[in-house]
Order: sequence, then C-alpha cells, then structure tokens
Amino acid sequence: MRILMIGAGGVGDAAARIAVERDFFELLVVADHDLARAKATVAAACARREGESRLVADQVDASDGAAVAALALKHEATHVFNAVDPRFVMPIFRGALAAGAGYLDMAMSLSQRHPDDPYSQVHVKLGDEQFAMAGEWESAGRLALLGMGVEPGLSDVFARYAADHLFSHIEELGTRDGANLAVYDEDGNETFAPGFSMWTIIEECLNPPVVWEKARADAAGGDLEAGFSTLPAFSEPEVFDFPEGIGPVECVHVEHEEVLLMPRWVDAERVTFKYGLGEELITILRTLHTLGLDRTDPVNVKGVQVSPRDVVAAVLPDPATIGPRMKGKTCAGLWVTGTGKDGRPRRTYLYHVSDNEDTMREYGAQCVVWQTAVNPVVALELIATGVWEGSGVRGPESFDAVPFLDLLKAPKPEGYGSPWGMEDR
Repeated sequence: MRILMIGAGGVGDAAARIAVERDFFELLVVADHDLARAKATVAAACARREGESRLVADQVDASDGAAVAALALKHEATHVFNAVDPRFVMPIFRGALAAGAGYLDMAMSLSQRHPDDPYSQVHVKLGDEQFAMAGEWESAGRLALLGMGVEPGLSDVFARYAADHLFSHIEELGTRDGANLAVYDEDGNETFAPGFSMWTIIEECLNPPVVWEKARADAAGGDLEAGFSTLPAFSEPEVFDFPEGIGPVECVHVEHEEVLLMPRWVDAERVTFKYGLGEELITILRTLHTLGLDRTDPVNVKGVQVSPRDVVAAVLPDPATIGPRMKGKTCAGLWVTGTGKDGRPRRTYLYHVSDNEDTMREYGAQCVVWQTAVNPVVALELIATGVWEGSGVRGPESFDAVPFLDLLKAPKPEGYGSPWGMEDR
C-alpha cells in the first residue's frame, strides 16, 4: 500500500505518528499546502522509529482535484487518505478517483440547508455528493470509505457490531460524545480552546441536525431517503452519564455523518447523534451566529475579502498545539437500545475513551486528534491486508466489525493497544 495523506494538521500529524509504528504500508506521503508543516510531521514521525524512511513530505493545494490526482500519480499512490477539513472533500475525492486510487476520509461532503424549511426538511445532506458518484467508483473497481474517523468511524463500527452480535432488534442507534477536558493558559487559568477545528465545530453545530426514522421511510414505501428529517440546532437536550470518570454531561442534537451512514447498512428504528457541547460553547456558537461570524462567504474588510468563519478559526489556538495545556478525557460511543439476542430488552453503551495524559506521553498528540487519527490507520491496515475489501462508496458499518475492534484493542505490537469498552445499563 502506498498512501497519499493530505493534511498535516492535528489529525494528520497524529496519524503519521501512529502509522509509522506499523508495517502494512510501503510509502506514506504527507502532503499539505504548507510544505514546512508536512516536513515537520514527517520528521516527528520518523524520529519514533529508528531507520525509518517510508515517509516523505510534499506540497498540494487540496482545493484542486487535478493537483491531487497529479500528486497521487507522481507517488504511485494506491490510496488517498483525506485528513483535512470537509471543505476539501470533493476535490480530493474526485482527484483520488481520477488517479485510480482508493480513498478514505473522516468527514463527508458538506450539506446545504433546505431553502424554505431548514428545521424540518433535509436538502443536500452530508455525503450526498459522494454517494452520487458511487456508480463511478463501482465501475472503476475502487473503494471509497467514508467517515472513518472516530465519530463518524468507530461509532459506525460499533453499530455493525451491535447489530451482528448484541441485538436482534434495534430501537435506536444513538451516538453520544462527551468529555471532561479543560485547557489552561500560561497562568494556570482555564480558557476556551476547542479540541478540534473550530471551522468544523461551527459547521456541525449550527447546521440543522439530522435524524433518521424508519417509520418515515416506511410511510414513503420503504424509501430510505424519506426517513431523514431535521431539527433546530441544540434540540432535545439530555444528560448522559459517560464512563471512566467523565460522568454526566448534557448532550444535544448535532448534524453528523453517522445519521447519514448507519441507516444504509444497519437496521434500526431511529438513528441520532448528540454531542456534549457544554453551556459555554453553545453560548459562543449562538453569539457567532447572531453576529454573522459563522458565515463562510467573504466580506469586504477595508478592501480585503475575508471569510468571517476563517477569521474566527484563525484567532483561536491551533488544536494541534494545545495538548500540553489540556487535561482530562474524551469519550466517543454509541448508545444502543432494543431487544437483545436473548429476546429481552437491552440498553448498551459501546465506547472508546482517550486520556490526554496518555496520548501526550506516548505520541505527543492531544487526545481528541489522536482518538480521531487512530481509526483510519486501523482501517487502512485492514484494507492493505485484504480483511476489508470491496468497491464503491461505502461506510464503516458495511464491513465486519470484529477484525477492526480486535486490532484496535490488541496489545502492541500485534495491535494498536487501545481498548474499547461496553456497558449494559
């Protein structure tokens, strides 16, 4: 396997540090618009393994599909790994296909609100542009694996595992994400600094969240697409108790890829995503929206065209740099309710916890980006070894979950040494 990874930000940098410990690939090209940043990632990763020479740095404009294709062909890449924010999904997606390479991402093509009824009806959904090209990927005999981070990604793997091994009937697949993370300034005072891209946080949290309900689909004659609907942002708050000392966190509906992926391959009555944002972040997001600072279209500022959202993201700390000032844990997981294999009611939370102290000590990466980065590397190894195979545009829940979960939790060097958990409640 020869991998072209586009993006040397927090997640890309962590992915390189994780991947360098494994032997499944022949080449890993780290490409970024900032060549110096790509070189720094390569140097840091190679320093983790004596004599390492499989990683190289290069430069690319991720917004230019032709440039992505040319770079993939230059390095004879068999797979393109998209590690940048979702604005660049489609040019990278098309560039990989043009180069005849496989593809993997951690976030899907962007949505567009319904022009007349955004808080009830869907319009262009997350991933729609990619699924529209499924036939082209099938014809090319190439696999495009969408949403293979932690959420989406590991949560989708959990959905497959629950359906195959734990439940005979699923009422709800409910992704629930929460943390007790805190970031401190140089004086030891707690400060605001998001754990991943603020641009993406704004996109996810202010868009109308999507839910999927089988009853809606059945009422439309079994049309899966008819099962999707939207809600106002921050709807239906609930307090969810997270494991390993994190405790109760209020979670609200957020637009997320799991809801658009899981119903395609896993049978359930309802699919939701709720995120523990916290009162401070919700207040900040509402203020940004009120002031128009969540807008992505450029505005004229003293003769210069700037995107308000880009400015907000630029003035906040880079998520890749806050690890040394961060404390706590983050939890990604799937809350599944329904009927167990024994015919009795069952309520199970499948989860993965990442402790910032551990990831900083072992990888020099803060826990949020590390937890996101480990899962695509595991998936690439399964693809490289032929355990996961296929063609077309697919989600993680379309593959057998057991090999993934076993490889993730197995001690090093056989696996990745990152156990997952399960609680019946």
